[in-house]
Amino acid sequence: MALLKAPSKQPKSTTLQVRLEEKVRHNLDRYAEFIDANPSYVVSEALKLLYRKDKDFQSWLAGGQIKNSTIISKGDSIQLELK
Repeated sequence: MALLKAPSKQPKSTTLQVRLEEKVRHNLDRYAEFIDANPSYVVSEALKLLYRKDKDFQSWLAGGQIKNSTIISKGDSIQLELK
């Protein structure tokens, strides 16, 4: 049984360019095919799962370390600008 389910509708999205190992990309495409979704959906849902499961990350977020910050996209990278 798949851990991720195919989307019922597409939520508002943004673009992110990432570099992946070839094997990871291959498996990403295969998993997307397996659940009848696109690779972007798989990445998004996998990250959501990671965020939910990582208790240290949740504690870090609750501590307010990223309040008053802005994410800036520069070409193929993303920077976090703290204010």
